[in-house]
Amino acid sequence: MNDPVDLIRESALGTRMTVRRRIEGGHTDAVGYLRERSDTECVVETRRGLVTIPLADVTATRAVPPPPPRRAPRFPPLG
Repeated sequence: MNDPVDLIRESALGTRMTVRRRIEGGHTDAVGYLRERSDTECVVETRRGLVTIPLADVTATRAVPPPPPRRAPRFPPLG
């Protein structure tokens, strides 16, 4: 699969992925779970919320593994 949009179209909803897209002045990445897709756009759920990405702006994609578990605090809470 060389076309990044093909990966979005062929991936199951819920797949965790990085989607790179063109923006004014460069590129930006959305890392999260693929929640929706249509013929013209996809929606990725990131830590900051849902991001709608026009497929015409996508320049690269890849599936990524789940994030590692959160680390325990260095110091136990006071109390």
